[in-house]
Amino acid sequence: MRLDKQYHGDLEAAAKGQMLTAATNVKGSAGYVAIERVIGTLGGRNGSFILQHSGTMTQGVPELRITVVPDSGTGQLAGIAGKMTINIAPDGKHSYDFEYTLTAAN
Repeated sequence: MRLDKQYHGDLEAAAKGQMLTAATNVKGSAGYVAIERVIGTLGGRNGSFILQHSGTMTQGVPELRITVVPDSGTGQLAGIAGKMTINIAPDGKHSYDFEYTLTAAN
């Protein structure tokens, strides 16, 4: 599955990526992985970075980890590290929390 996203807030960006999913014979159990390149502005800094997703659902109980790929930051986002949490409202609308640090790239 191809990803084509827009982020709004402190992160104003567009993202494109790929997702792979797998379901099991047990209802509510599945897994997915995804990679997306995010290009835009974060806290007033321009550049890009890559997010790596790894998610599982165990009989309806989700577990999701989204992290910034180390050393993937470019431009003014070089040296970025962090993780993202996706929040899904009852109406299906997605929002995010993004915890990150920016240090000088090596």
